[in-house]
Amino acid sequence: MERNAYFWIILITLVLHFALERLSAWLTLRRLSPEVPPEFGPVCPPERYARMQAYTRDRIRFSTWVAGWDFAVLLTFWLAGGFAWWERVSGGWFTHPVPAGLAFIGGLVAASSVMTLPFEWYSTFVLDARYDLNRTTPRTFVLDRLKGLVLGVVLGGGLLAALIAFFLWTGEAAWLWAFGFFLLVSLFLQYLAPVLLLPLFNRFWPLPEGELRDGLEALARRTGFPLREVFVMDGSRRSARSNAFFTGFGARKRIVLFDTLLEKHAPGEILAITAHEIGHYKRHHILIGTVLAQVQAGALLYLLSRFVTSAPLFSAFGVPAPSFHVGLVLFGLLLTPLQLVLSMLGNALSRHHERQADRFAADAMGGGAGLARALRQLSMDNLSNLTPHPLSVILHASHPPTLERIRALDPGMGAHPEA
Repeated sequence: MERNAYFWIILITLVLHFALERLSAWLTLRRLSPEVPPEFGPVCPPERYARMQAYTRDRIRFSTWVAGWDFAVLLTFWLAGGFAWWERVSGGWFTHPVPAGLAFIGGLVAASSVMTLPFEWYSTFVLDARYDLNRTTPRTFVLDRLKGLVLGVVLGGGLLAALIAFFLWTGEAAWLWAFGFFLLVSLFLQYLAPVLLLPLFNRFWPLPEGELRDGLEALARRTGFPLREVFVMDGSRRSARSNAFFTGFGARKRIVLFDTLLEKHAPGEILAITAHEIGHYKRHHILIGTVLAQVQAGALLYLLSRFVTSAPLFSAFGVPAPSFHVGLVLFGLLLTPLQLVLSMLGNALSRHHERQADRFAADAMGGGAGLARALRQLSMDNLSNLTPHPLSVILHASHPPTLERIRALDPGMGAHPEA
């Protein structure tokens, strides 16, 4: 393999990215303190807060081992000529470029999935179980992976085959054809996901009539939200964590509440959480996210068309002959610094949207105290880290730190004796 500019750019950016991630984890560990924040003091005893921090430590240390393993495997495979070797092996099975490309990329994805499976098992049945967060059974775990495999083969394989075909047979406008096709597919999947894809993994049922349902309908009328469906999801089937989310669009949009949320929160808190989700809709965050994702996809497809057959890029990985499917994988590695920047920008925008949704919820509920209490309870139930380092927030956080949100919603919470 040739030690050219591509080789050094990719190697240096991979090393720097790994070092930056580890620095973020180390700084977050150093930031942990046994002192309970005032906002949590009335309801979170020191021993419970210590448990939250112990989970953070164990989770960060585990992720460090996983990241180190992934990094070592990638560098070893690359520097040992693994990409060239696998191209020779998989390329010998097929003469047509589409199945050859599916075999090459599918084999890499399958190998990666097999290697990460033990880590997923440990995370679920050892680490989360140690802190009473796991409710997944081995049967559910296996079925989830099998369903994911089928979806990956059908959807992922079909989209990859289409991408290869576009770049092989539509010439200079390939990226534009691919962009148009993927735009239609993504919109189609957003429309059908609530009724076809999500039910493959979880069970949904309408929220029963009662005080909460009446309150949600009144909230929808008050905020001008076209409420059609509120569903409960069996989140307790896999985890003790609680959450709520908004999915779909058009006639398929719905608000989904975890059953664990109903178990652990008062109706007023659930109304405040739902108001936050309505805030995302009313502030057009879902539309903005969809548009930006498509713009990013189009830009990346254009860049792909410029670099995918670059001979020096293939030489940096020891691959003698350019081919689209190999170039697609190598292009992904070349984009490491750009992907990091895009991820940080996307997270910053997401945090801005979360603050806007919090303010909307506070206005809709006549104050932010209810949502602040709900966020506090969610953090304790999910064993969240309340003191992430700013670098970790910049790199990874799609939501502002919980304490920041609580202090913005209810500045006097820490001073309330019965907060």
